[in-house]
Amino acid sequence: MTCARLSALDASFLTAESATAHMHVGWAARFDPPEDGAPPTFAELRAHVGERLCRAPRYRQRLAPVPLGLNDPEWVDAEQFDLDDHVIHCHAGTMGEAIETALSTPLSRSRPLWELWVCDGLDDGRLGLVGKVHHCMVDGLAAVELGALLLDHTPAPPGEEPDGWMPSRPPGALGLVTRGARDRMRAAITLAGLPVRLASAPVRAVADARRVAVALSRAVRPARPSRALNEPISPLRHLGVLARDLDELRTIKRRFGVSLNDVVLAACAGGMRRFLIARGDEPEPLKTMVPVSVRGDGDELGNRISFIFVSLPCDEPDAAERLLAIHAAMRRQKTGGGPRGAETVLDALRFAPPLLQRAATRVVSSPRTFNLIVSNIPGPPIPLYMRGCRLAEAYPVVPLADRHALSIGFTTLAGRGCFGLYADREALPDVDDLGRAIARELDGLLRLAGERAREVRELVPA
Repeated sequence: MTCARLSALDASFLTAESATAHMHVGWAARFDPPEDGAPPTFAELRAHVGERLCRAPRYRQRLAPVPLGLNDPEWVDAEQFDLDDHVIHCHAGTMGEAIETALSTPLSRSRPLWELWVCDGLDDGRLGLVGKVHHCMVDGLAAVELGALLLDHTPAPPGEEPDGWMPSRPPGALGLVTRGARDRMRAAITLAGLPVRLASAPVRAVADARRVAVALSRAVRPARPSRALNEPISPLRHLGVLARDLDELRTIKRRFGVSLNDVVLAACAGGMRRFLIARGDEPEPLKTMVPVSVRGDGDELGNRISFIFVSLPCDEPDAAERLLAIHAAMRRQKTGGGPRGAETVLDALRFAPPLLQRAATRVVSSPRTFNLIVSNIPGPPIPLYMRGCRLAEAYPVVPLADRHALSIGFTTLAGRGCFGLYADREALPDVDDLGRAIARELDGLLRLAGERAREVRELVPA
């Protein structure tokens, strides 16, 4: 595979990483054993992963930093690639133990930035997988897609795929410096030609400028750090989980005339309100970053995301009012070009000097910018299998920036809605209570949806 340079957004996730903030995205999944026959052994699963790597060449590449920091690192083939460094036999008896072990340590930057922990001895008889991939390599949607590379639509996997991979010789220091300087020069030339392009399309330029101004104003509007969520964190992690019938969320969506993402955000807002009150904290609005995928059908690995900021009205006592307020706020963001404006800002960062890029990353990841991330990642709508084992549950892992003790991921899986509550287990040892609080909030929204349906029937003449 040819070398490729990290984008400014990809590189920002390297900058944001610290000893306590590991920038890996991931998932935790459980599989039911085959209906007939023995479950696959670890050796068989390891071989299965190895056979599929030809579908994702980036998984056999490592980072090559540019000397003197002249530019962002490049992806180059890992000449000493060893599958045993990445597919790890986990002997945990429970998924919770496996998750905490796998996700509480950072990925080594000296080799390809991913790991897959295989748990073939769970106490409940199921097969467990915990995957993690550095955020500089993939965004949440790409992580789901890449996880799906290991899965099939039928219990019986197709035959082996030919794999003639041979690592290309990595570039030397001089080559890295030369290409780094060349790419910086090209960026400077592109930036110098910007006034001409703006003059040739003034209407579009004004519209883009307006969207950028709106995106920046919302991004820099200071958040009030939350005592529960925005204190210093440890490197230790826990994943709280909650699965619900997707039809329940769709019922709420239809009855209130909102989007599924609005329902997810409202469930999180109401759950956080209940959670904070139970802890003795005052419920307050939480400025929330909501990633938005701008990935096209032909986009390769890397990050193709934008973001919007929305306030979760945790201080609002009425559940219906919380949902409708979130719906109105999200609609204003989308009609005002929030995602497009944020994407333009992110694209412009590639022209900035490295020092400015790193400064921008620290500002964006600060608790003064947002309190919480809630990410909705579309998942597979049909049943999937790995070596005859049906995928039963899958929970997303959204990374934690420094001084952010919680992130919430949501994905769908063959009629189920799965919440992954990724938390620092020292700062939020009771995060499982949040899962139960979100469940109670969804129960309440379902009751309100039923009342709305009865009101509509009463208003319609017989």
